[in-house]
Amino acid sequence: MRLCSIASGSSGNCIYVGSDSTHLLVDTGISKKRIEESLAELQVSGEDLNGILITHEHSDHIQGLGVFCRRYSVPIYATKGTIEGICACKTLGNMPDGLFHEIARDEVFEIGDLKVKSFAISHDANEPIGFRIEGEDKAMAIATDLGHYNEYIVENLKNLDAVVLEANHDVHMVEVGPYPYPLKRRVLGELGHLSNELSGRLLCEILHDKMKHIVLGHLSKENNFPELAYETVKLEVTMGNTPFTGNEIPLMVADRDKMSKILCF
Repeated sequence: MRLCSIASGSSGNCIYVGSDSTHLLVDTGISKKRIEESLAELQVSGEDLNGILITHEHSDHIQGLGVFCRRYSVPIYATKGTIEGICACKTLGNMPDGLFHEIARDEVFEIGDLKVKSFAISHDANEPIGFRIEGEDKAMAIATDLGHYNEYIVENLKNLDAVVLEANHDVHMVEVGPYPYPLKRRVLGELGHLSNELSGRLLCEILHDKMKHIVLGHLSKENNFPELAYETVKLEVTMGNTPFTGNEIPLMVADRDKMSKILCF
């Protein structure tokens, strides 16, 4: 399997996951042009895509969906609530008929030779989900836009070879930053985003010695720094109840504006 973060952050999100014969995007929160350019670097075209998985209807996850799908007519997989949110978004323009495939939380379905399982996440959207994707005896998951995590989330993230995990903000930066109070409450609340510290603690729950890639994603531009997220998560792992230290784990931070390297597992 292959994984590549095309864009990850509060300004736009798009992730590629694929095998030799099946190619998926998770979210299309950037422009059609950027998606096309990034796919070209992966030696994949829009026509090669077998599906687009949408986590939820916020603009940083869908803003390129209308233009891209009018060009390539790729099947879209999302929950009923998310599809309703997409259809209500006037900035996307008219969506082509027949592209939406409604899925339920905790549903398992197949796209090509990949098996996809959705799982519910805690976020202030209609019916948001994360995705666990398996193929070739390997497994990866995308878990961002989490206000908090629980044992249900942990169970869905066990025994992974790779994970994209939210490390959205530093709590102190949010508290002293310029955001108005209601927005601070949203970010820090249980329907908001996962902090660096909580990201590290969640990682401690799912770490094992065969995990090959850990990608920290969806960093806030205003309330985080890549170096801060990286070091905080490493510290949480070192201090946590695990046999690992932060220096021993395969950790990287996804860039908001640049593709990551192609991660193979």
